[in-house]
Amino acid sequence: MRRRIPATHTLVCFEAAARHESYTRAAQELALTQSAVSRQIAALELQLGQPLFQRTRHGVALTERGAAYACQVRQRLQALERDTLELMSGPGEGRAITLAAVPTFATRWLVPRLPALSALHPGIVVHIETRTRPFLFADTGFDAALYAGTAQQVANWAGTRSVRLMPEALVPVCAPGLLPRARAVSPLALAGLPLLQQSTRPLAWQQWFDSAAVAAPLALAGPRYELFSMTAAAAISGMGVALVPHLLVEEELARGVLVEACKTIAHGDRAYYLVLPERQQSTDALAQLTRWLVEAARPAGAGTS
Repeated sequence: MRRRIPATHTLVCFEAAARHESYTRAAQELALTQSAVSRQIAALELQLGQPLFQRTRHGVALTERGAAYACQVRQRLQALERDTLELMSGPGEGRAITLAAVPTFATRWLVPRLPALSALHPGIVVHIETRTRPFLFADTGFDAALYAGTAQQVANWAGTRSVRLMPEALVPVCAPGLLPRARAVSPLALAGLPLLQQSTRPLAWQQWFDSAAVAAPLALAGPRYELFSMTAAAAISGMGVALVPHLLVEEELARGVLVEACKTIAHGDRAYYLVLPERQQSTDALAQLTRWLVEAARPAGAGTS
């Protein structure tokens, strides 16, 4: 039976036009004429039996159903491109893993440790893309995800199972020059220093001071940054004290460009997890990656239980 699937080149034209909401810009991207893109969209709308775009004073805009379809088409095209590149890369034996990961954790903790994984399992190739929020695995090409959150957040991630890797230990850090004699201060003294805020964790400082039983009227004040890497960079520049996971600033602490502003470390309810699709059968490569991650996350000197 013939499948009711539009031609790939038609879907490529639609995806580009949907992303730009412009036939002209889609044509420029695809090295086609504007009329060629318009014809492909018209043919697709005829095949689907409904409009995907509507005319506006400024050009075209997606209809509600067109926007939903564009999201699905984009995901399928990206997955097809990944599969094609994977096949082109070599003979392979199904040893590639596509991993979603929170960005700073991937950059600062995971990537520097991947050579150890390659030495242990030379056939495994790990592809990494960043994601900061839960998603539906069925709508993506991801095999697993590295996620930072609470146990409740992970439990609420539909259709998944998880492996807890390590707790998130938050430590206050700053440039040495921000501290008197470049030495760590008490939580009370820390409350008087400029604080750098994390926009994704707006109450982090307040919770840290509460755990230290210290009143901090300015716990919510200070410039806000989206990523831990931005907050750490601002701290290195002397703009204030950052509250960041210790494992993400190990290198800066070792080099001395950052120092611990206070020796009080907060162990909250957040941790790093490996999240896996619940119903997906685990491949040998994914099972090996899981075991390696658990071992890599084990505290130094800790034995097996």
